[in-house]
Amino acid sequence: MSATVAVSGEAGAVAKPTPAVNAHLRYVLRLADTNLILAQRLGEWIGHAPVLEDDLGLANIALDHIGQARLFLAYAGELEGCGRDEDALAFQRAEAEFFNVTLVEQPNGDFGQTIVRQLLVDAWQIELYAGLMGSRDPRIAEIAAKAVKETRYHLGYSSGWVIRLGDGTGESHARVQQALERFWPYTIELTVPDEVDREMIAAGIAPPSEPLRAAWSARVDGILTEARLERPAPASFRWFGKQGRHSEHLGYILADLQFMQRAYPGATW
Repeated sequence: MSATVAVSGEAGAVAKPTPAVNAHLRYVLRLADTNLILAQRLGEWIGHAPVLEDDLGLANIALDHIGQARLFLAYAGELEGCGRDEDALAFQRAEAEFFNVTLVEQPNGDFGQTIVRQLLVDAWQIELYAGLMGSRDPRIAEIAAKAVKETRYHLGYSSGWVIRLGDGTGESHARVQQALERFWPYTIELTVPDEVDREMIAAGIAPPSEPLRAAWSARVDGILTEARLERPAPASFRWFGKQGRHSEHLGYILADLQFMQRAYPGATW
C-alpha cells in the first residue's frame, strides 16, 4: 500500500508517493472529512434542538461522527508519512485540502432540514460501511465494522423523524419535502465515482459503485414512501467537495472549527 518511486533531485534520489498511494490517502481523507464536517454541523444544534431529548440525540450522533473521523484521520496521518497526527490534519489544513462531500457542509436550516440531510447521509454511510467491511485494506475494514454499528442507530433516528414529519401535519410534510428538494442535487456526489473512487474500487479497497448506488436508492425510496414524500427529479450539481472544490459554506465551518489551534499554535491544555 506504500509503494514509492525514486525521482532525481539536487540531493539525489528522493522517495515520492506514487499516484496510487495519493489516491489511497485522499480516499481515507474523504471518509474522515465527511464525518468531521458533519459532526461540526450537528454540534451547532447543541442547546438549540426542539426538545432536550433531541438535543442529546444530535449531540450523541455528532460524537459518533467525531469518533469515526478520528480513526480515519489517524490512519490518514500514517499513510501520509509526514508526521501529522489526527489533530494536525483536522486543524491545520486549508479549505482546498478538505475532501468531504458537499452535502455535509450545507447549513442546518430548520430541524426538518437537518434531519433530511442526516437521512441522506446515513442511508449512504450504512451501505458504504457494509461494503468497506470487505475492503482489502484491513485498517479501513476494521474502522468500518465499528462505524456501521453506530450508523444503524443514526439511520433509525433520522428515518424515524423523516417518517414522523413527512406523514405528520401539512406544514411538517411541506417542510421536509422542500428540504428533500434542496439537498437532493448533492446526493449525486455520494454514489457517482470519480477517478479516485475508481482506483480504490479496482484495488479492492472501496466497494463497487453500482451496488452501492442501488442499495442506497432502494433504502431511501422505502423511507420516502413510508413518509409520503416524493423522490425529487435528478438535478445538475456544480460542487464536488471530495475533489477539494467546495461550496461557500465550508470556509465558515473551518473558521469555527480551527480557531483555537490557529490563534494559539502549539498550545496544550
